[in-house]
Formats: sequence, structure tokens, C-alpha cells
Amino acid sequence: MTREELVVHTRGRGFTEITPQLEAFIVRSGLREGLCNVFLRHTSASLVLGENADPSVRRDLEAFLSRLVPDSEDGYEHDAEGPDDMPAHIRTALTSNSIVIPVVAGRPGLGTWQGLYLWEHRRSAHERRLLLSAWS
Repeated sequence: MTREELVVHTRGRGFTEITPQLEAFIVRSGLREGLCNVFLRHTSASLVLGENADPSVRRDLEAFLSRLVPDSEDGYEHDAEGPDDMPAHIRTALTSNSIVIPVVAGRPGLGTWQGLYLWEHRRSAHERRLLLSAWS
């Protein structure tokens, strides 16, 4: 098994594509066939496998989740870091912080229009750490 930590700097709420970093990790691992797990070590961001051709898909996902879980000045007991603190944790609980992707012929076995994204749920920029593991 090969394991690396990936550090991603977000610009605040929204999506950061990490497909190129995933591809580079798989190449460095030397794995030809197997699995790659990506695990996000945070509770206020998530991972999503989504369309990478049309950015309106990501805008619609953000708009939907903002309606479902709006930031709140009140209503949550946990608000130590501001009105987006608890909503960010809820958004993470509704999405995912880990994903397993097949490795096929030394590359991520993604579909034509798929990309892997780190979805930042906080309004401010953050440094996010991910653990990538590859094995056969």
C-alpha cells in the first residue's frame, strides 16, 4: 500500500478540483490495478465526485445546499467560529468525507465527465488535509 498526505488550500465556500493531484498520486504509487481511497481529515468540508465539464452543476449544488442548510446567526448551540460553523458541519454530515475510486491501467477509473472535488463549506479560506491511499 502507498499513502500520502495532500494539502489543499481553499478560497472559501465552493469547489476545488483535486483530480490532477489524484492522478499524480496514482502515477507515483506505481499501481496499475486496484483501489485508491481519498479521505478528508476535516468536519466542515467534504468530497464529491461530480461533473467536471459544466461549472453550472457545481453552482447548482452549492445553491441547493445553501437553501437546505443556510448559515444562521442563531438557532445552533455550536457557533464558536461564526454563523457558518454548525451549518458547515451539517453540510459535511449530509455529504461525504471519503471516497474510493478504482485504479484502471494506472489511472483513476473515472467516467468521461467526472472529477473529484473538495467542497469547502466554510466561507473563509482554509488549509485542508487529505489522506490518499492506494492498494491492489
